[in-house]
Amino acid sequence: MHRMPPESPSEPLTEGGVDSPPEDSPENSPAELPAEMPAELPANPPENRSEYSPGLHPDVPDCPPTDPERGLTHAEAESRRLRFGPNRLPEASQPGLLRLFLHQFKSPFIYILAVAALASFALGQLANAGFILIVLMLNAVIGTVQEFSAQKAASALREVVRGETRVLRDGRPLKVEIEAVVPGDVVLLASGDKVPADITLVAVANLAIDESMLTGESMAVSKQPGAEVAPNAPLAERYNACFAGTIVTRGRARGVVTATAEQTELGRISRHVTRGETADPPLLRRIRRFTYQVAAAIAVAILGLVALMLLKGGYDFAGIAMMVIGLAVSTIPEGLPAALTVALAIGMRRMAARNVIIRKLVAVEALGSCTFICSDKTGTLTVNELTIRQATLADGQSFRFSGEGVAPGALLGASHPALEVLCEAGLLANESHLDYSGGEWVSDGDIVDVAFLVMAKKLGLSVSGLRARREQLDAIPYESERAFSGSLNRHTDESNFMHVKGSPEKVIEMCTAMWVDETRQPLDKVRINAEFEAMAADGYRVIALARREVAVDAAHEALGDLTYLGMVGMIDPIRQDAAAAVRRCRLGGVEVAMVTGDHPATARAIARELDLEGADEKAVTGADLRALDNDLTAQDALIRRSRVFARIEPTQKERIVDSLMRAGHFVAVTGDGVNDAPAMRHAHAGVAMGKRGTDVARETADLIITDDNFASIVDGIEQGRIVYNNIRKVIALLMATAFSALVLFFLSVLAGLPMPLLAVQLLWLNLVANGVQDVGLAFEPGEGGELERPPRNPAEPVFERHILEHVLVIGTVMGVIAFAVFYVACASGAGVEHARSLTLMLMVMFGNIHTLSARSETHSLLRMPLARNLFIAVAVPAAQGLHILAMYTPGLSDVLALSPVTFLEWCELLGLALVLLAVEELHKFTLRWRARRRGAQPHA
Repeated sequence: MHRMPPESPSEPLTEGGVDSPPEDSPENSPAELPAEMPAELPANPPENRSEYSPGLHPDVPDCPPTDPERGLTHAEAESRRLRFGPNRLPEASQPGLLRLFLHQFKSPFIYILAVAALASFALGQLANAGFILIVLMLNAVIGTVQEFSAQKAASALREVVRGETRVLRDGRPLKVEIEAVVPGDVVLLASGDKVPADITLVAVANLAIDESMLTGESMAVSKQPGAEVAPNAPLAERYNACFAGTIVTRGRARGVVTATAEQTELGRISRHVTRGETADPPLLRRIRRFTYQVAAAIAVAILGLVALMLLKGGYDFAGIAMMVIGLAVSTIPEGLPAALTVALAIGMRRMAARNVIIRKLVAVEALGSCTFICSDKTGTLTVNELTIRQATLADGQSFRFSGEGVAPGALLGASHPALEVLCEAGLLANESHLDYSGGEWVSDGDIVDVAFLVMAKKLGLSVSGLRARREQLDAIPYESERAFSGSLNRHTDESNFMHVKGSPEKVIEMCTAMWVDETRQPLDKVRINAEFEAMAADGYRVIALARREVAVDAAHEALGDLTYLGMVGMIDPIRQDAAAAVRRCRLGGVEVAMVTGDHPATARAIARELDLEGADEKAVTGADLRALDNDLTAQDALIRRSRVFARIEPTQKERIVDSLMRAGHFVAVTGDGVNDAPAMRHAHAGVAMGKRGTDVARETADLIITDDNFASIVDGIEQGRIVYNNIRKVIALLMATAFSALVLFFLSVLAGLPMPLLAVQLLWLNLVANGVQDVGLAFEPGEGGELERPPRNPAEPVFERHILEHVLVIGTVMGVIAFAVFYVACASGAGVEHARSLTLMLMVMFGNIHTLSARSETHSLLRMPLARNLFIAVAVPAAQGLHILAMYTPGLSDVLALSPVTFLEWCELLGLALVLLAVEELHKFTLRWRARRRGAQPHA
């Protein structure tokens, strides 16, 4: 039951939800082939045979036509192989490890630190220079490993067309490597084969092709040689051809290769994936902008400090140089790359626990930043298995069924004898199998046939028992031009029954009566057709069933005077959690659109079940978009107001993503087929399905959903927002510390004091005050309600108003108090070395208190149990203890130029440090008060 839906949404869906391919017009009908055909392919009726027309694909010029009965000669095949090259997709060039390593040094932070290291070497400050170089090398190694692991984005495309296939060479069947197939080869296909190239069909026997990887259409497509196809017809409606990478699900065929390698439809998609531009992840964009802003601010601060020192006088060149180096080291957040990597890695681990596998580290946050999801229908929002949801008997009684695909379900309500008769007809005209194996139901065969087996289970019927009692005497396989299948079965020694299922139009025309109250009654065609059209309008694929009692074993003579039994409506049902997940997206301010290659009526029916916005409006089709190709403004307007897209081709899906990105959205694209790969690569976040997804989709994506469940994507969005919130906390911590050092240095120069902290002391401060604590913030769990807030504005920088205000307030308080301690200590005659020791101890205390408070932008420290983050609970006292230990450790205290701090001094410094906690609590209270006045939730 493999059919293609009609293009017009007003046309009724038939068996399989489709109409037959267009018949050949007289002027375009090709001549018949000779009756002799290769043994591998049975002879076909005339309408299933065509003569391959002279000339090949436009991309294959100057090739003589191929004899479809003999194929190419070995010599000609070798000549074409040399001319056109191997039948494999091109490999994208990838940078080597050295190039990746050097790329890590392209950053303003790195440039400033490198200059500081060189200056330290020149001034003989080897410890400072060595530490800076260690930081640079560590950052480069981390970045290199991360990028090298993400280089294989499109590698699976090369695997899709590998293997063997059968071709005719010199009139004899021959098995060859798929890479050896050339344009003009005659290929022989059978059930289960992977199509090796783009092929124009010459002859078929009951052929059906699964093209979902290219078109997104869940139903396999019946093919017909010589079918009239418009030049610009979408792939889903090219009934006379099959395409590289697709799978033969039923039947046999013979065809001539028209395109190989990069010239195939799969190759065209490959070019998009391997050569197309990718959108930078949101985090990468924000961090890059933040990096340049901070670098510019540091450069301005250094120039300002130098100018101030020259104006004040009293500083020699070496003093000025060391002050500049110290300022650079103290203000550059060199710990940021490592902290970001840890935050993303923790997010990756948490997402993995929610069935979201991250392939590219920066994609952890990208999903949390998305404002729009373009979701594939088949296999993502739906289970990708047909399920009979409704059965209508000949007398008009209707029955409903629960369950998804082959999963357990039930008849909703009491059964009826006529319902079992209806199901029996579907079971006997059936070649599929359903078994319970390994703890789950496993099916094999046509998905329409499998749906009837599942229906039988829900009715409590024994399929094996029925088949054993009803011996099959003859069968009529389904073919597209026939639009039905049949089975002649023995019921008793005296009677046989012909069971028929297929297109309602075809089956009803063959009926003369209907089965009501176990008797034959006159057929009510008007009512039955109205029932059929109502089911089709709801997006169901409709199958009609009938039977006839016969006394002879001759199936084809029993196809008239049938008794109509009823019809069933089947659909690829939505996943159990999909509707709730769409609602969660809406609550979190994330818009969702369904983009599918399926029929518009089916798409709208699924959209209604999902309660998707715009479900009651007309679905936008690929033809609608194609009609506006020359009017980008109108096309953008249509895309941006629509939420249901049907009959969409791969390039159009990419165009939809482009339009949404131009509108300012951060777009995530989900999919499982090759047809989804270009859009997934082009979007800010590509999300592939792990179970049913193709290798191409998985390798192109940034994230992989292991359970193929849309609800897992929403869980990923929540975790992504938590990751971004933690990154903001890290940045706020580092930048507040950096700004406090800037305030301390400028006030010291204005007061005419020496350098308040040495460069090596500043490096030590970064280690014990921020070096571990900033990483600890990456372990913070969610504060709750992440999906109850709208997504952040895609244009919002990392260093936005809340963080800027925090840095200015907290940094100023820390810098002013630290300067006051240094000034008083110097004025009291304690000596510069001891004054620096006191100032450094205070800064370490500030760093630890600030770390504890920075765990939330708005929640009070007193309401955040330390048990929620044991890493910080251990790191803060450990850092304080480490600094105290350094003051009393011979050698280390000399390198750091530290003198011991008395217990009384330590208590006095602690009292001053607690002022920072009071300021932080007051600032958070102000933020909560502002949020309440706006009637909005504060940022977590």
